[in-house]
Amino acid sequence: MKSRKKKILLQAIIAIFLAAVIALIAASFYFLNYALGPYKRSHQEAMERFYKREPASLKTWVDSLELCHVMHDTTINIDSRGKMAALYLRAPQPTNRVAVLLHGYNDRAESMLHIAYIYYHDMGFNVLLPHFFAHGDSDGDHIDMGWPDRLDMIRWINVADSMFRGDSTSTQVVVHGISMGGFTTMCISGEKCPPCVKCFVEDCGYTSVWDEFAGEMRNEFDLPAFPLMHTTSLLCKMRYGWTFSEASAINQLKKSTLPMLFIHGDADDFVPYAMLDHLYAAKQHGYKEKYVAHGTEHARSFTNHPEEYTSRVKSFVSRFIK
Repeated sequence: MKSRKKKILLQAIIAIFLAAVIALIAASFYFLNYALGPYKRSHQEAMERFYKREPASLKTWVDSLELCHVMHDTTINIDSRGKMAALYLRAPQPTNRVAVLLHGYNDRAESMLHIAYIYYHDMGFNVLLPHFFAHGDSDGDHIDMGWPDRLDMIRWINVADSMFRGDSTSTQVVVHGISMGGFTTMCISGEKCPPCVKCFVEDCGYTSVWDEFAGEMRNEFDLPAFPLMHTTSLLCKMRYGWTFSEASAINQLKKSTLPMLFIHGDADDFVPYAMLDHLYAAKQHGYKEKYVAHGTEHARSFTNHPEEYTSRVKSFVSRFIK
């Protein structure tokens, strides 16, 4: 009798364990698809969103670009990742100065036109605005959160160098990204960059994909990181070749040597403002500056403080690109 009860108890424990494992695997697939499944916003959707967020004066400027056919598109093929698309603006006067502008999560290149205004309109730069993998007009079936994308963007920097050098032997490039684009910017800075890259501007980028997802899991689902983050990260490795923990701006910044301007809103709770201090401290080599946009939520620093934001960016970039 006791043996029978023990057998039933053991079967029950095994069944509960297997059910828990199956539930964890199912939850991991759900969270991975939730986090990395792309939403491809159309050009029209992006422009409507842009006009709602940014100062009305920018609409007149963007309309003039389209009316005068100043804004063009281009594509490149990147190995198995397929076609990658970008927009570009050639400077009104010939110059070898270039801004490569990197957009945020689930967005597209047009969302960076307010930053393009600073570089193109105010500073006379050429501007390249890539669509990330699985965003905008680029190919892709999943979002890479800026990690494999860092290598794609280095290829785009080389394309920009060829496109805009003119009679110069090389261009002078600033890379400026917001949110996921800010994270990518920091990750690029830790790689062996093309010699044309002179400085970086990162705006509200996260410390690591692990930290950002763990925060979202807590805020959106009221769940701890263990064990779901671990199993989802392993699944990401199996499906896409990278883990949440290896996608670290902190580790990349430790290798970074070129100048960088860090920007963050002190009311940001999506990419928490507290991350800024960790990122700033991680960059131990080369010149760095910090600009805190007071009372500002995520990715709204230019929107809330256009004059100060523009002044800070122009002052910083002009130190390193003449």
